[in-house]
Amino acid sequence: MIVAKEIRGAYVDALKMLGRRELSEAQVRQRLARRGHEPDAIDAAIAHLRGERAIDDARVAEAIARSQTSIRRRGKQRVLRQIQSAGIAESTARRAVDEVFGGLDPDVLVEASLAKRLRGRERIADQAEFRRLYRYLIGQGFEPDRILRALKARSVK
Repeated sequence: MIVAKEIRGAYVDALKMLGRRELSEAQVRQRLARRGHEPDAIDAAIAHLRGERAIDDARVAEAIARSQTSIRRRGKQRVLRQIQSAGIAESTARRAVDEVFGGLDPDVLVEASLAKRLRGRERIADQAEFRRLYRYLIGQGFEPDRILRALKARSVK
């Protein structure tokens, strides 16, 4: 049987975590467990936080998607993986990604990521750099056809 004191301790610890940054339910559960809270106390604290809307996986998924696209310049697939790695359900992750990417031009995003990597240069030096940039952009979650178009436009003719 869990004591109200244990639930309150898990709840307060979770609030402190959420005060620093947005976390998914899975992340909060994981961190509370690492701090030694009992599973029943964690469940009760999470239920209370969910009722207060202090934990909202849809809001967290959207925040991750926005920061990954605007700050990190990442593509759709990489953003989707990032959200799922936060323990957010695939359906919630897909909705957030579709919403955020609905207002973005993917070609502009690829160009921005490429420009950042080229550090002010306009042209790709050689085939080796072309291949490195291709691998980099694939790793960033962009679609191969968009990557090839962007790279060919900057290749030395």
